[in-house]
Amino acid sequence: MGQMEVEEEAKSGADSANPNSSSQTQMQQEYEAYFKALEQLEEGQLVIGTVMQVTADQVFVDVNYKSEGKIPLGEFAETPKIGDTVSVILEKKENKYGEVVVSKQKADAKLAWKDLKQAFNEHLPVKGLIEKTVKGGYDVRLAGDAHAFLPISQVDVKRIEKPESIVGKTVEVYIERLYSDGKPNIIVNRRKLLEETAESKRAEFFATIPVGSEIDGVVKSFTSFGAFVDLGGFDGLLHIHDMSWGHVMRPKDFVKRGQKIKVKVIRIDPEEKRINLSLKHFTDDPWVHFEDKYHVNDVVKGKVTKLTDFGAFIEIEEGIEGLAHISEFSWIRKVQKPSDVVGLGDEVECMILGYDLQAGRVSLGLKQVKSNPWANLTERYPAGTRLKRKVVKITNAGAFVELEEGIDGFLHSDDISWTKKIKHPSSELKLGEDIDVIVLEADVKNRNVRLGIKQLSEDPWRSFAAAYGHGDTIEGEVSSITDFGLFIKIPGGIDGLVHKTNLTEKKEDNADEALKAYKVGDKIKAVLIELQPDKRKAAFSVRDYKRKAQRDEISRYMAAEETGHSTFTLGDMLKSREV
Repeated sequence: MGQMEVEEEAKSGADSANPNSSSQTQMQQEYEAYFKALEQLEEGQLVIGTVMQVTADQVFVDVNYKSEGKIPLGEFAETPKIGDTVSVILEKKENKYGEVVVSKQKADAKLAWKDLKQAFNEHLPVKGLIEKTVKGGYDVRLAGDAHAFLPISQVDVKRIEKPESIVGKTVEVYIERLYSDGKPNIIVNRRKLLEETAESKRAEFFATIPVGSEIDGVVKSFTSFGAFVDLGGFDGLLHIHDMSWGHVMRPKDFVKRGQKIKVKVIRIDPEEKRINLSLKHFTDDPWVHFEDKYHVNDVVKGKVTKLTDFGAFIEIEEGIEGLAHISEFSWIRKVQKPSDVVGLGDEVECMILGYDLQAGRVSLGLKQVKSNPWANLTERYPAGTRLKRKVVKITNAGAFVELEEGIDGFLHSDDISWTKKIKHPSSELKLGEDIDVIVLEADVKNRNVRLGIKQLSEDPWRSFAAAYGHGDTIEGEVSSITDFGLFIKIPGGIDGLVHKTNLTEKKEDNADEALKAYKVGDKIKAVLIELQPDKRKAAFSVRDYKRKAQRDEISRYMAAEETGHSTFTLGDMLKSREV
């Protein structure tokens, strides 16, 4: 085509009616330069062509050579227009059909490699498509169909849980390594670019955003103490305590991953690169208005938010949480665990016992919303009240008897019987049985009620003391024998002691031998020689009884002699004694 144009130009000049030698010389020089330029084109050279024609599958490009080059339309990302310029590689000046052969694809690759080298040298980011996962990372297609390796450790600032989740994404990366050993070898890094971008945005944030600003963010991830919010490539912390004035158990219950939220900046620390965010600071602190709404002794409703060994935390409104100590749970029960009375999430009534605005504390009571059963206990159970109640617990010292729900009275072992020496209450009482008792004392201050069984009947010691005096003769039965004497059971069921020395008439007699003459169950007569009702002690003497009997016999004898009616002589009396 170029040759034809030259010939036509030459012919036109020859046929001219008024030839101009100067113009012919200039034209001749241009044609010589044109042919010289054609000779300088080298195969493999990158040249600029102009789109001359576009068909359904081909694009014809003029590269200032003998003929136009043809490029498959598929090599263009967008269909070109006539007149557009395009870079191509001159593969052949002429094929067997006399056509010039060019390649846009190879030109693109050459230009792309040039751009990649520039990006590598100048530390500039380039775009790439993550095409697939490979061992240890990803295969990334760059411009010009160049392929690079992206290590999985350098793909993001955080750990990628599902590596395949980012396949198909177009990302920007830095070129870490670039060389050609037969074929291009490229290693790229996305993490460094993300870190630098985030650092730049963070620095801009610190320089332009003051505390108190309201900004938008996206909930990114959770920890046990809050949530991290993406502020545009860098994170701020939304602490669990700054999510609400109220009680937040778990961050996930308050905000969701991926949720767009508006937050307030409450603290900034450029040195530590920390940004603290808040949701609750969009509203006033409820403690500011506490005294306008609440007073000591007010009964309020609340929700149990937390249980500890020492009590329960109860939220009476969002942001105001008080403690009900375990000692304030019940008037009548000794609560061992708060969970025995209330559970998490329970709605309860409680009384405000006190508060501290500066510390943000309020003391609550559960028992105060109910009447105190101890307050009028003495009216319901005055001393002397007789009851039939159940034994609920037996100890070494006595037994607890339930008076009503939550209030027990104590029955001491010493108050079970006037006469029995009780070693353990279980010998007289059974758990769960109903027994008759009498209220001896109700101590409201110390929350103690003393009960008795023996007081239901008269004290036999007092009765005995009223009926018998020193020197009176008593008939009893031997109940037990010890090394020092014997015990006899006397009227009223009480026991008295006859010491072994009081068994013999003469001091020189063997007391131990005299003791051996008795056995349990023997009937015996003795004289009362000592009585201490308060100490539950009584002492008797057989020797004194015998001496008294002798004196009584002599008295009867003397009385009979005086009246002259006696047929019994003194000798008979002495003889009967010997017997």
